[in-house]
Amino acid sequence: MDPKLQKAMIRATTPRLTDFIPHEPYVQQAAFLLLDQREALYGGAGGGGKSDALLMSALQYVDIPGYHALLLRRLTTQLTKAGGLIFRAHEWLDGTDARWQQRNNTWTFPSGATLELGHMQYEADKRNYQGPEYQYIGFDELTQFSLTQYTYMMSRLRRLAGISIPMRMRAASNPGGVGHEWVRRRFILPTRADPPDKRRPFIPALLTDNPFLDQDDYRIGLQELDPVERARLLQGDWDMQPEGNTFFPAWFRIVPRFRIPPQARSVRAWDLAGTIPDPKHPDPDYTVSFLLKEHDGFFWYADRTKMRGQPYEVKEHMKATAKLDGIDVPIVMFQDPAQAGISQLDDYSRNVVPGYQLHGFLARMRKELAWGPLRTAAQGGRVAIIDAHWNQDFLDSIVGVPYAAHDDDADAAALAYNWMMDPDNNFPEADIF
Repeated sequence: MDPKLQKAMIRATTPRLTDFIPHEPYVQQAAFLLLDQREALYGGAGGGGKSDALLMSALQYVDIPGYHALLLRRLTTQLTKAGGLIFRAHEWLDGTDARWQQRNNTWTFPSGATLELGHMQYEADKRNYQGPEYQYIGFDELTQFSLTQYTYMMSRLRRLAGISIPMRMRAASNPGGVGHEWVRRRFILPTRADPPDKRRPFIPALLTDNPFLDQDDYRIGLQELDPVERARLLQGDWDMQPEGNTFFPAWFRIVPRFRIPPQARSVRAWDLAGTIPDPKHPDPDYTVSFLLKEHDGFFWYADRTKMRGQPYEVKEHMKATAKLDGIDVPIVMFQDPAQAGISQLDDYSRNVVPGYQLHGFLARMRKELAWGPLRTAAQGGRVAIIDAHWNQDFLDSIVGVPYAAHDDDADAAALAYNWMMDPDNNFPEADIF
């Protein structure tokens, strides 16, 4: 072989490394480190060396002045636990010329480059990174993050003119988690159809790809999991879904707004919550509403709102939304059968949306039964959603029930449909608690 060609092949198949990376990447990790696309995902199965791959890629350019990298986990505890990113970074970097600043969880290198390790527990935590600029951002266990957290951080990728450092958004994850569906749509499904130079490559890695792991012992532990989790962590199966999933994204066609007939009737349905995140309740329910329109047996979800707030903020939100919808649009909300539900409905009717058509819908069915009519209609191709910015978040949320952390979208969407079909709540006795 021509020596020049041989050298060129070696360069093309050898990733850029620095002295701060203590061991050679194995094949799948090297493939990940060689990628030059702006976005990429690594992983799949458990034990595939995901955290090592992310840390390696973050350290590839720490010898260059002006380089700044950020590695993220959803929770602080996930960063600091044994085997976490901070733990692993200390194993690699203690004893080198890099210096650790515990105050801001940042490593500083002789070049002046930095590697920061951060978290994003709440949706609003993304704003904590509004000022800094990075040339590398890595998400460990991407399926634990929301799509909006991920896309917001893409705006933090910036560099000065003349610097040749590549802009990279990298992630590693197993299947599963609250973000499973959006990660699957963004990285996994395109992999099966796109050419090799696709925009968002996915490098799959199984535990058999990791030569440093006691594979037999790890496999024994995975055998104890339920079939869904076992397939996800042992085989990296992104298509495996829990049995009994209620909704599927393909059932909801996305159509332009002009498809809604002007004579369609409307209702705005609310699933209320009045809690904001705090240390004791870091992930409370949302207040969600849907504007549903119907004509000739076909249904369109024409608008959706979603927020967290104190009770008075929820009331102001409902008042503002009702004003936008117009006084002719009926409003329906879940009503507790007890006296508290009657009092709440009276309060909202007199003080929040006076003059509007406010209806209470007794919350007396099991959720799976309440979702059933909407499931049947959607599966039959009679339900669409209007093309809007909230579509992806709605689909990610609704396909997760009943296993997702939140079912607010499913509850509000089903309430709108059930009221539209039967405003008097005349469900068979067999369906009632």
